[in-house]
Amino acid sequence: MTSLRRTLASSLLVLLLVAGAACSRSSKSGTSTPATAPAASATATAAATRTPPSSTPATVPELQSQGGLTTVQIAKKLAPSIVRVQTEGATLDIFGRSIPGGGVGTGVIYDTQGHIVTNNHVVMVGNRVASRITVTLSDQRTVPATLVGRDAPTDLAVLKIDAANLTPATFGDSNALQVGQDVVAIGFALDLQGAPTVTRGVISALGRTIDEQPYTINNAIQTDAGINPGNSGGPLVDAEGRVVGINTAIIQGAQSIGFSISSALVQPTVQTLITYGKINRAYLGVGTIDVNASVAQNFGLSVDHGVAVTQVGAGSPADNAGLQEGDVIVKIAGQDVTNNGQLLAILAKYKAGDTVPLEFYRGSAKKTVDVTLGTRPNS
Repeated sequence: MTSLRRTLASSLLVLLLVAGAACSRSSKSGTSTPATAPAASATATAAATRTPPSSTPATVPELQSQGGLTTVQIAKKLAPSIVRVQTEGATLDIFGRSIPGGGVGTGVIYDTQGHIVTNNHVVMVGNRVASRITVTLSDQRTVPATLVGRDAPTDLAVLKIDAANLTPATFGDSNALQVGQDVVAIGFALDLQGAPTVTRGVISALGRTIDEQPYTINNAIQTDAGINPGNSGGPLVDAEGRVVGINTAIIQGAQSIGFSISSALVQPTVQTLITYGKINRAYLGVGTIDVNASVAQNFGLSVDHGVAVTQVGAGSPADNAGLQEGDVIVKIAGQDVTNNGQLLAILAKYKAGDTVPLEFYRGSAKKTVDVTLGTRPNS
C-alpha cells in the first residue's frame, strides 16, 4: 500500500507540475505572482519589451465568426468594461521575512454598482491578500478598490469601486459553447502600456478540470487564444461580445493551451461572494488521482475506474468517516465517479453539513459509508 501511495502521489505530482508550470514565477515574463498561482498578474520588465506585443484592436484582422461581430467590433464593445487591476502589499519568504511586492492583472466590470470580477490570485501578493488594490478604468480614471470576497478553489474574487458611468460586460452561456467556436481574449498582458491586448482563437476543448491545491476548477474552457501573465481576470468573449469565461491559467512549454473559468461557474460564485463574501462549499478532504485500466493493472487494484485516495486530511470529513489512503472511490451520493473532475462536480452540488453516502473499494472489499461534508478552508 505504501508503494501504491508513493507511486500514485508521484503521478499526481506530475500532473500538478504540468499545471504548476503554467503558474510558476518567471523573470522572463515579469510575473509577480507566487509559484502556486495560475498564470497572470504581471509587472512590466525589460524582458517584457523583448516579447513581441500581441495584436491590439487597431491591428487585429476582422473576423466574421458564426455570423457575429468582427474582432474589431468585439474589442470596441468590451473596452469600457475591462479594467487594469494593480496590487501592492507584502509577502513572506521562506525565512519568514516580509518582502514588498505587487502585480497587475485584469478585471471585468460586473454591474453598475461597481462590482468587478477578477481572479483570486490577482488580489494576492505572494501568500497574503494585497494591502492596496487600485483599478484603472478605460477612460483612465484610477480609483481605489475594496475586496468584497474571494474564493481560492475557483480562483475568483470580487472587488468594489465607487465610480460613476460604469459599463458592465454582458455575460453569455458557457454551457452553449462548442469546440471550434471562435473566441477573443482581452487583458493587460505583461502590463504593456496602453489599451489591453486582444488575441483571438477557438474553443479547443470543454469540460477541463484544474485540480491543483488550492484550485479545483470544474468545466474549465481550454482555448488557443493567446493568454499571458497580466491576462488573468480578463474575459474570454464569444462572437457576440458576451463574456463566456474568465481567463485564469496557461501551460508554459505547451503551444497555445490556456484555460478560462466558465461563465456558468463565474456568475453564481460572484453572486454568492457579493452577498456573503465567501463560499460555503462542501468539503471532503482527500487528495485523489484517477484510476484507469493501466493504474489498476500496475497496482493490483480490484477496479479499473474511480479515484484512488492518495491523501486524507487530518480531521477532515473523509478522515472522520474512516477513509484511508489507497481506497478507491467509485460512487458518491448515488452518482458514479469515474474521475476526479466528476467527483468535484458532484460535491459542488452540496453544501457543508450535508450527509451523503460514499461507495469505495478497500482492496477487493466494497464498502459504503455516510460522510458529513464540511467547509473547505478558504486559502
